[in-house]
Amino acid sequence: MCSVGAPVSVLGRDTEIAIELLFDDVEFRYGRSRKRAIERLTWRVPQGRTVLLGPNGAGKSTLLALGAGAFTPQRGRVRLGDLDSVRRHDRAEFRRSVGYMAQDIRPVPGLTCREQVAYAAWLKGMSTRGAWDAAFQALGAVGLTQVADRSSSEVSGGQLRRVGLAQTLVHDARVILLDEPTVGLDPAQRAHFRESLATLPGDPAVVVSTHQVDDLTELYDSVVVIRDGRLCFEGSVEAFMSQAPHASDRPVEAAYLRVIESAR
Repeated sequence: MCSVGAPVSVLGRDTEIAIELLFDDVEFRYGRSRKRAIERLTWRVPQGRTVLLGPNGAGKSTLLALGAGAFTPQRGRVRLGDLDSVRRHDRAEFRRSVGYMAQDIRPVPGLTCREQVAYAAWLKGMSTRGAWDAAFQALGAVGLTQVADRSSSEVSGGQLRRVGLAQTLVHDARVILLDEPTVGLDPAQRAHFRESLATLPGDPAVVVSTHQVDDLTELYDSVVVIRDGRLCFEGSVEAFMSQAPHASDRPVEAAYLRVIESAR
């Protein structure tokens, strides 16, 4: 389950060697629902940048929450090296090792943007001073140093999402999971996000769930598609694009539709 790779350094700080995140025969359902949100899914997250695609309700958000240790599978295991999200004594370290940005980013009342990011770093186990310094670095990485001392409740929706991204990047995560990170961002903010994602130092494993695929061929190394909680495609961008008919004028969408249709 472990693979030796380049050191992962989210914001220029050294960490341990890269370790793969593995979903092993995972199932998950909400409450007493008979329908499984994730069904017998096995996937080893590759290094580099992976885009996670699928229809609404396919299980993308659930899969990322499982990968972050926010949810615990009812069957199977989610592992990061020797850490197992199901084992109680591993959970804290597992969660510290993963950077996770959920869709819903909320301001913490009474905190500035820098304090909110520093608080997230402190919750991940950083010292108070280390968290404070790293928070300013993380805000710089997402282009928000100018609002560092502004209340997080007073910034725009797009700026708040970038605060959420800074919270994700602030600690030494081995894997970064981003759930629809560009929702609500204007074109300039999306361009800044793409630049931030493309220039993360250390090349950590990054998974981005999104419906915006305009820059898929330029930004990502691999593609994963899920439907009805099942994996229906995983492979390189080139392999994904080969699914599109040759004459298509919108090849990314055509490839996606063919993969989804073949999974029926």
